[in-house]
Amino acid sequence: MFFAQMSGFPGSGKSTLAKEIAKRTGAIIVDHDISKSALLHSVGDGNIDPKLAGKISYNIDWSFIDFQLSLGNSVIFDSPCLYEEMVHKGTAFSNKYNAKYKYIECYVNDFHTINRRLRNRKRLISQIEEVKSEIIFKNTIENCAKPSGYDCLKVNTSKPIEDYIFEVIKYINT
Repeated sequence: MFFAQMSGFPGSGKSTLAKEIAKRTGAIIVDHDISKSALLHSVGDGNIDPKLAGKISYNIDWSFIDFQLSLGNSVIFDSPCLYEEMVHKGTAFSNKYNAKYKYIECYVNDFHTINRRLRNRKRLISQIEEVKSEIIFKNTIENCAKPSGYDCLKVNTSKPIEDYIFEVIKYINT
Protein backbone atom coordinates (compact mmCIF):
# COMPACT_ATOMS: atom_id res chain seq x y z
CA MET A 1 0.00 0.00 0.00
CA PHE A 2 1.23 3.49 -0.82
CA PHE A 3 0.21 7.12 -0.50
CA ALA A 4 1.46 9.20 -3.42
CA GLN A 5 1.36 12.94 -3.13
CA MET A 6 1.44 14.67 -6.49
CA SER A 7 3.05 18.07 -6.66
CA GLY A 8 3.54 20.67 -9.34
CA PHE A 9 2.22 23.83 -10.85
CA PRO A 10 -1.29 23.75 -12.35
CA GLY A 11 -1.00 22.41 -15.91
CA SER A 12 2.19 20.48 -15.20
CA GLY A 13 0.59 17.07 -15.82
CA LYS A 14 -0.30 15.90 -12.30
CA SER A 15 -3.76 14.62 -13.24
CA THR A 16 -2.56 12.92 -16.41
CA LEU A 17 0.20 11.15 -14.49
CA ALA A 18 -2.10 10.30 -11.55
CA LYS A 19 -4.57 8.62 -13.92
CA GLU A 20 -1.81 6.54 -15.51
CA ILE A 21 -0.43 5.51 -12.11
CA ALA A 22 -3.93 4.54 -10.96
CA LYS A 23 -4.53 2.52 -14.11
CA ARG A 24 -1.31 0.57 -13.56
CA THR A 25 -1.56 0.11 -9.77
CA GLY A 26 -5.27 0.14 -8.91
CA ALA A 27 -4.76 3.11 -6.56
CA ILE A 28 -7.60 5.50 -5.82
CA ILE A 29 -7.19 9.11 -6.92
CA VAL A 30 -8.35 11.96 -4.69
CA ASP A 31 -8.43 14.98 -7.01
CA HIS A 32 -8.60 18.32 -5.20
CA ASP A 33 -9.94 20.10 -8.29
CA ILE A 34 -12.94 17.73 -8.35
CA SER A 35 -13.88 18.33 -4.70
CA LYS A 36 -13.31 22.09 -4.83
CA SER A 37 -15.25 22.45 -8.09
CA ALA A 38 -18.14 20.41 -6.67
CA LEU A 39 -18.22 22.65 -3.62
CA LEU A 40 -18.16 25.81 -5.76
CA HIS A 41 -21.00 24.45 -7.93
CA SER A 42 -23.02 23.54 -4.83
CA VAL A 43 -22.95 27.01 -3.30
CA GLY A 44 -23.38 28.89 -6.58
CA ASP A 45 -21.28 31.59 -8.18
CA GLY A 46 -19.85 34.21 -5.88
CA ASN A 47 -21.42 32.86 -2.70
CA ILE A 48 -18.24 31.56 -1.08
CA ASP A 49 -14.75 32.95 -0.69
CA PRO A 50 -12.36 30.89 -2.86
CA LYS A 51 -9.88 30.49 0.05
CA LEU A 52 -12.66 29.16 2.28
CA ALA A 53 -13.77 26.81 -0.50
CA GLY A 54 -10.19 25.56 -0.77
CA LYS A 55 -9.93 24.98 2.97
CA ILE A 56 -13.26 23.12 3.13
CA SER A 57 -12.48 20.98 0.10
CA TYR A 58 -9.02 20.10 1.47
CA ASN A 59 -10.68 18.92 4.69
CA ILE A 60 -13.00 16.74 2.62
CA ASP A 61 -10.03 15.43 0.60
CA TRP A 62 -8.08 14.51 3.74
CA SER A 63 -11.11 12.78 5.25
CA PHE A 64 -11.52 10.69 2.12
CA ILE A 65 -7.79 9.90 2.04
CA ASP A 66 -7.92 8.83 5.69
CA PHE A 67 -10.89 6.56 5.00
CA GLN A 68 -9.38 4.95 1.89
CA LEU A 69 -6.03 4.31 3.59
CA SER A 70 -7.88 2.82 6.58
CA LEU A 71 -9.40 0.31 4.15
CA GLY A 72 -5.94 -0.67 2.92
CA ASN A 73 -6.26 1.10 -0.44
CA SER A 74 -3.36 2.88 -2.10
CA VAL A 75 -4.16 6.55 -2.68
CA ILE A 76 -2.86 9.22 -5.03
CA PHE A 77 -3.55 12.78 -3.92
CA ASP A 78 -3.75 14.99 -7.00
CA SER A 79 -3.15 18.49 -5.67
CA PRO A 80 -0.44 21.12 -6.21
CA CYS A 81 1.08 20.41 -2.75
CA LEU A 82 2.46 23.91 -2.34
CA TYR A 83 2.36 24.13 1.46
CA GLU A 84 4.28 22.45 4.29
CA GLU A 85 0.98 21.49 5.93
CA MET A 86 0.18 19.30 2.91
CA VAL A 87 3.47 17.42 3.22
CA HIS A 88 3.07 17.01 6.99
CA LYS A 89 -0.46 15.62 6.62
CA GLY A 90 0.63 13.29 3.83
CA THR A 91 3.55 11.85 5.78
CA ALA A 92 1.42 11.59 8.95
CA PHE A 93 -1.27 9.58 7.16
CA SER A 94 1.39 7.36 5.58
CA ASN A 95 2.86 6.67 9.02
CA LYS A 96 -0.56 6.16 10.60
CA TYR A 97 -1.45 3.42 8.09
CA ASN A 98 2.07 2.10 7.45
CA ALA A 99 1.76 3.08 3.79
CA LYS A 100 4.82 3.86 1.68
CA TYR A 101 5.00 7.63 1.24
CA LYS A 102 5.74 8.76 -2.30
CA TYR A 103 6.18 12.35 -3.42
CA ILE A 104 6.07 12.96 -7.16
CA GLU A 105 6.79 16.43 -8.46
CA CYS A 106 5.61 17.12 -12.00
CA TYR A 107 7.92 19.74 -13.42
CA VAL A 108 7.58 21.87 -16.54
CA ASN A 109 10.00 24.78 -16.47
CA ASP A 110 8.39 26.70 -19.32
CA PHE A 111 5.89 29.47 -18.65
CA HIS A 112 4.56 29.38 -22.24
CA THR A 113 4.04 25.59 -22.23
CA ILE A 114 2.13 25.82 -18.95
CA ASN A 115 -0.10 28.59 -20.27
CA ARG A 116 -0.76 26.67 -23.50
CA ARG A 117 -1.76 23.61 -21.48
CA LEU A 118 -3.97 25.65 -19.17
CA ARG A 119 -5.77 27.34 -22.08
CA ASN A 120 -6.26 24.08 -24.02
CA ARG A 121 -7.56 21.80 -21.26
CA LYS A 122 -11.16 21.22 -20.32
CA ARG A 123 -11.18 23.46 -17.26
CA LEU A 124 -13.11 22.89 -14.04
CA ILE A 125 -14.51 25.89 -12.20
CA SER A 126 -11.75 25.70 -9.57
CA GLN A 127 -8.90 25.63 -12.09
CA ILE A 128 -6.97 28.62 -13.37
CA GLU A 129 -7.18 29.54 -17.02
CA GLU A 130 -3.72 31.04 -17.35
CA VAL A 131 -0.75 32.33 -15.38
CA LYS A 132 -0.51 36.11 -15.55
CA SER A 133 3.08 36.48 -14.38
CA GLU A 134 6.20 34.52 -15.20
CA ILE A 135 7.68 35.71 -11.89
CA ILE A 136 4.80 34.15 -9.92
CA PHE A 137 5.19 30.96 -11.97
CA LYS A 138 8.94 30.72 -11.24
CA ASN A 139 8.51 31.54 -7.54
CA THR A 140 5.79 28.93 -7.15
CA ILE A 141 7.73 26.07 -8.73
CA GLU A 142 10.89 26.98 -6.86
CA ASN A 143 9.17 27.24 -3.47
CA CYS A 144 6.71 24.35 -3.40
CA ALA A 145 6.82 22.26 -0.24
CA LYS A 146 8.93 19.11 -0.30
CA PRO A 147 9.27 16.48 2.41
CA SER A 148 12.59 16.11 4.16
CA GLY A 149 13.87 12.65 4.93
CA TYR A 150 11.95 11.01 2.07
CA ASP A 151 13.06 9.96 -1.36
CA CYS A 152 11.21 12.18 -3.85
CA LEU A 153 10.83 11.90 -7.59
CA LYS A 154 10.96 14.93 -9.87
CA VAL A 155 9.60 14.20 -13.33
CA ASN A 156 10.02 16.35 -16.42
CA THR A 157 6.43 16.20 -17.61
CA SER A 158 7.08 18.31 -20.69
CA LYS A 159 8.04 15.00 -22.33
CA PRO A 160 5.53 12.34 -23.44
CA ILE A 161 4.28 10.21 -20.53
CA GLU A 162 5.76 7.08 -22.14
CA ASP A 163 9.21 8.59 -21.53
CA TYR A 164 8.85 8.56 -17.73
CA ILE A 165 5.97 6.31 -16.63
CA PHE A 166 8.21 3.30 -16.04
CA GLU A 167 10.51 5.37 -13.81
CA VAL A 168 7.45 6.54 -11.83
CA ILE A 169 6.06 3.02 -11.40
CA LYS A 170 9.49 1.76 -10.34
CA TYR A 171 9.69 4.58 -7.76
CA ILE A 172 6.24 3.72 -6.41
CA ASN A 173 7.09 0.02 -6.12
CA THR A 174 10.34 0.58 -4.18
